[in-house]
Amino acid sequence: MRSEIVLAETVQITGFEGDAVEAYSARCLSDTPRGGVVVIHHMPGYDRATKEIARRFAEMGYNAVVPNLHHREAPGAEPDDAAAASRSAGGVPDGRLVGDVAGARKYLLSLSNSNGKVGVIGYCSGGRQSFLAACSLEFNAAVDCYGAFIITPPGAEFPLRVHPIADLAPNLSCELLGLFGADDMHPSPAEVDELSKVLKDTGKAHRFHTFEGAGHAFFAVDRPSYRVEAASQGWGLIGEFFSEKLA
Repeated sequence: MRSEIVLAETVQITGFEGDAVEAYSARCLSDTPRGGVVVIHHMPGYDRATKEIARRFAEMGYNAVVPNLHHREAPGAEPDDAAAASRSAGGVPDGRLVGDVAGARKYLLSLSNSNGKVGVIGYCSGGRQSFLAACSLEFNAAVDCYGAFIITPPGAEFPLRVHPIADLAPNLSCELLGLFGADDMHPSPAEVDELSKVLKDTGKAHRFHTFEGAGHAFFAVDRPSYRVEAASQGWGLIGEFFSEKLA
């Protein structure tokens, strides 16, 4: 179900504690009912590459929205500056993340062509946050793209003040697709295996894929970490997963 007529624009959603939060919406201008996707951006920020991802989901036939998680720290700032401000504050608090994603989910469900199904996907820190959101809210599908610090806490060299959240696994509301790089250290292959074990032990459906020759951020087309083969295969898996879960 692809769409050739897409509207992409900056919108405002209601996030954590009723805050007005900037977001980027890419939606299909068709009355045909369709699923929605909340896109959680990576730590480098609410940037052009992430907005391109939202437009890609819209072209695939979904309504998509990206909440600007760094909006409060640096409203109107360039992505790198906003990310730096957020990083210096210890990162996005988990409770606030859940509130902002809840607002994004509500936005998608409010669209006239929503079919009532919503998925969530996140990259890098957003991968961890996608897991967190799917354990805290009702979703029909969740994708974790190389999300770190679900199993182990960040080391002292990381400014992020986050903690492991694997204990939330019993609350996972939907099946989880995980896409990881074999050369990544955050999360490492051992951490990916441990998360898979936790999910298996709690009876939670999941599909994990680890790509050889890929490290962290292999989907990032504007970074040296980009790996064409892994990203291409990953997009194929995402397309199949969302087609199954959100149609």
